[in-house]
Amino acid sequence: MMSIVTAIVLLPRNLAVLILRGYRAVISPLYGDVCRYYPSCSSYTLQAIQQRGVVVGSAMGVYRIARCHPWAKGGIDDVPPVRRQRYRLTPFGFVVASHGKG
Repeated sequence: MMSIVTAIVLLPRNLAVLILRGYRAVISPLYGDVCRYYPSCSSYTLQAIQQRGVVVGSAMGVYRIARCHPWAKGGIDDVPPVRRQRYRLTPFGFVVASHGKG
């Protein structure tokens, strides 16, 4: 029963993952390697949503995109790690419940 509740709670996060994976597979290659930051803004947003959820992760992604302009220094800008990892990722990138504590 708890796994169904967890799956429902994680549904918006995983829908966002699916949309971003689609964008990265279809649209992003059309632009080429133009991002000033590493990882790219779409990869950063994907990671932020996977780690922190749709609301906070999307806000982090919007802030990152706002900082990406011609005068930005750029460079390596990883998503800050969360203190406690509550979920794990599937090989595709979906977020699922961990099979143990920790």
